[in-house]
Amino acid sequence: MNSNEPKPEVNSTAPELEPAAGKPETKAIALTLDPKAAESKSAAKAEPKIGTKSKADAEFKPEPRAAGTKPAPAKAKVGNKIIFAVAAIGILAGLAAAYIFGLERKAQPPVFKPVSNPFESAIYANGMVESDLPSGENINIFPQVSGPITHVWAQEGQAVKAGTLLFAIEDSVQRANTELASANLKLARDQYDKDRASYEIDPRSVSKDMLETAEDAVGQAAAAFKAANALLHYYSVAAPVDGVVLAVNAAVGGYVSSQGNYDTYTELFDPLVIMSGPQDYMEVRCYVDEILVSRLPSHWHIQAQMQITGTDIKVPLEFVRVQPYISPKIELSNEKQEQVDLRVLPVIFRFEKKDAPVYPGQMVDVFIGQK
Repeated sequence: MNSNEPKPEVNSTAPELEPAAGKPETKAIALTLDPKAAESKSAAKAEPKIGTKSKADAEFKPEPRAAGTKPAPAKAKVGNKIIFAVAAIGILAGLAAAYIFGLERKAQPPVFKPVSNPFESAIYANGMVESDLPSGENINIFPQVSGPITHVWAQEGQAVKAGTLLFAIEDSVQRANTELASANLKLARDQYDKDRASYEIDPRSVSKDMLETAEDAVGQAAAAFKAANALLHYYSVAAPVDGVVLAVNAAVGGYVSSQGNYDTYTELFDPLVIMSGPQDYMEVRCYVDEILVSRLPSHWHIQAQMQITGTDIKVPLEFVRVQPYISPKIELSNEKQEQVDLRVLPVIFRFEKKDAPVYPGQMVDVFIGQK
């Protein structure tokens, strides 16, 4: 044996063995194993864990998908896209609404020119047009008897003279009573004439006492006829004064009483006819607030101007009088009780109507100044 021949190197480590063809690599198993760990591993193999697939599930293999097909999108992704789209639409709608409502719109011009103060210093007051009568009130006509209406001659807006018939009430019963009273009067007169003629021929034929009784009977019959005839005239109602018919609340066939005509809407009794005085001149009753009464000018230095609401028509007013009684403002609202206890002083002015488009009961604006 040659000592010079090289000796093969001997490694301290074990040579690596190449795995056999077709066999999986095997790992080195530790020589020392913990018996408790081995028991736990065997138990874990025996009991399947929650969430792990069983052997049957592991063996199940899904069928291969056809070539060129894509998996369906998840529902969560579709829901997120819808939410984002709705949110974007809401934001755009909010921005559009903010822009539209943020635009500055020009105010519409007034239909008519607002009222203006014609004086340097004046008191404003609400006014109501009324008839040119001493009391300023309209004439309310009520019948003095009851019965159905047979004729209506009055027309609204008609100018009438005193004594003009306005309406008539059914009077057949009263007319019969009047005729009976007239017959009784004729009978009493005939009896008196006979007794008087007999007395003049022979005073002994008729006593003086009987003659006086017959004369008294004539007087009583005449009085009864006069009363019946006067009552008959109540069934035909005429205009008491010259004026204009403002309203007619009567209809042929309707029943009326001395209280007037019953209104089924208001459940109150209305006058059958409402009249005003002649309308050549009219009055305006102004209601001045009690806190402004001290600023009213004296009677000799007062002047006023009326402006018809809704127009540019201005009418100068002539002072008439002051009604020296401060009362609650109930005429303007037609209410017996006011929510606010506003008390006013009535001041009456007069003006010439001419062609001014005003009517009794109309509200107007009045400015009261000082000369």
